[in-house]
Amino acid sequence: MTMGALTVFAADDPVTVVSNLSTFIFSLIRAIGLILLGFGIVQVGMSLKSHDPSQRANGILTLAGGIIITFTKEILDLIVG
Repeated sequence: MTMGALTVFAADDPVTVVSNLSTFIFSLIRAIGLILLGFGIVQVGMSLKSHDPSQRANGILTLAGGIIITFTKEILDLIVG
């Protein structure tokens, strides 16, 4: 059995690690928001085709939620300042 050396790269600054983690988490949140945004658009389109007002309302709410989730980082930046 051969043993090899494994090089581990670690950041020297813990603030950099937290910043990178924050960027990664907000990227995941943005991806989920974009998925919801697309699903909301499909729901609104299907409701216009079938003339279903309750599905249209659900589609609009999903669309609004997707927009809010997609722009969470920007909204938080505006609130914090």
